[in-house]
Amino acid sequence: MTIYRHQPGPRLSEAVVTNGLIFLAGQVPRDTSVDATAQTADVLAQIDALLAELGSDKSKIVDATIFLADLADYGAMNAAWDAWVLAGQTPSRATVQAKLADPAWKVEIKLVAAR
Repeated sequence: MTIYRHQPGPRLSEAVVTNGLIFLAGQVPRDTSVDATAQTADVLAQIDALLAELGSDKSKIVDATIFLADLADYGAMNAAWDAWVLAGQTPSRATVQAKLADPAWKVEIKLVAAR
């Protein structure tokens, strides 16, 4: 079995690829001065870029976990998610409220995609 670590760092890799699956690390917004919809769109753009670097795309996402700092932002997050996800190719998904590592982050998304 081959394991490829994409953009490895001292604490984590941005993605790990094995057995035809891509496991992305939790992706967080770069711009924290914006609302939950914009933060989610920022994270989704980062996901698009990482998947492209690894020879995949959002049509191959099989599972997503979305962490929200406040479930009151569920609708705002879904506004960006629904505009981004492909109709008929939606992954399994869970959304939970969590205390995120940076209080300015409203959303963090972790997912698994096929390569």
